[in-house]
Amino acid sequence: MTRIAAFDDDALADLDAVGLAQALGAGTVSAAELVEAAIARVEKVDPALNGLVYRAFDRARARSRQPRPYGGFFDGVPTFVKDNVAVAGMPTMNGTDAWDPVAERADGDFARAFLGTGLVPLGKTRLSEFGFSAAAEHPRLGPVRNPWNTDHTAGASSSGSGAFVAAGVVPIAHANDGGGSIRIPASCNGLVGLKPSRGRLPLDADVRRMPLRIVANGVVTRSVRDTAAFYREMERITANPALPPIGDVTGPARQRLRVAVCTHSISREAGVEVVEATLKTAALLERLGHQVTVIDNPVPQRFLDDFLLYWAFLAFALVRGGKRTFGPSFDRTRLDNLTLGLDRHAARNLHRVPAATARLARVRRVTTALYTAHDVLLTPTLADPPPRVGHLDPTASYEQIIERLVDWVAFTPLQNATGEPAISLPLAQSAAGLPIGMMFAAPVGREARLLELAFELEEAQPWPRLPA
Repeated sequence: MTRIAAFDDDALADLDAVGLAQALGAGTVSAAELVEAAIARVEKVDPALNGLVYRAFDRARARSRQPRPYGGFFDGVPTFVKDNVAVAGMPTMNGTDAWDPVAERADGDFARAFLGTGLVPLGKTRLSEFGFSAAAEHPRLGPVRNPWNTDHTAGASSSGSGAFVAAGVVPIAHANDGGGSIRIPASCNGLVGLKPSRGRLPLDADVRRMPLRIVANGVVTRSVRDTAAFYREMERITANPALPPIGDVTGPARQRLRVAVCTHSISREAGVEVVEATLKTAALLERLGHQVTVIDNPVPQRFLDDFLLYWAFLAFALVRGGKRTFGPSFDRTRLDNLTLGLDRHAARNLHRVPAATARLARVRRVTTALYTAHDVLLTPTLADPPPRVGHLDPTASYEQIIERLVDWVAFTPLQNATGEPAISLPLAQSAAGLPIGMMFAAPVGREARLLELAFELEEAQPWPRLPA
């Protein structure tokens, strides 16, 4: 087993993003020192982790020498942006090489707000092709590897961000989630990953055009306070008046919660280690005074087929509209087997897409009923610990990939359909020492409740971090 960590006796030390912002404010470090340390760290570990797709080191160096031009709370803290949002001067390749890279002319709506917090991007991180797979294993560039054990996947689609934050390259990085892609790499890499409510953070124009907006932007971090501070700062820049404010969450709440616990996905019971970890987490909640009730999974069996068809329809739109969307260099023969297989699945079932999309939009009725009796839902984030690299090989047959993908990623898509928030916390480990995430979900707009509970659990059972 090979573990990879970049932590060093440099300006970054082992501080989280809030700690670095405080050090910058106190003048004990400079933004230039932080950026240089992060560049040194990524150059040290990326040959093993393979999470970097675009370098913007010179830009970051120039930005770090400016006198706090944006004035955001995180001004000067280094970060990365996932390679599926538009950042001016950087290409957006969406995890594929099916067209020729072209630098973006302007920041997209999300990057404009994200960079307004003062975070300094060192470049872009790798993802699976269009974010469709839960493992980033590019046929040409190779896999993004897990820093806890490089024989295993870092999860996806926000895999590069997850690997770099866990390994200590940066304390916080952009991630987004259309079927679990903030929570999956958080679970695989031992991180905090909150998928916010639909509409909480801006989306770029191409994602806003989806018939059902299943994608949400966010971050992965090593500490709850970093995630809480990020949402506080984003709310100051781009608040959605249709949602209850998150505010400045800094610790646990006194209120005891009614927690529903479910270890059975729509398709199957989670693996033995994962079930045991979930029940141990439930027992911890009981010791903390929360009321815990084990429930059956209330989601209709048809949900999986509907979500897969909608997922496939998104691939269909990208493949069939590739030249119009990505330019004349688009070449569908350079797409991987999962993307092409999803395209075929949608093409065969286009007549079923409207009804499937309508049912997905209505599934929130199920969770609304659930939350009349419970405040929070606890499930595993994933059905099993992180698999070995190659388990979701994109050069395998579509049938093999999709069967394995649906089997493993069985819990996370629900909140993408309902628009509800959910957070993965690294509360457990497998016998082999790999992180296992526990996922907590709540009604729309109740991110503060999840963050308060996360603070409480982090205090009660601090999670391991690399190097460990």
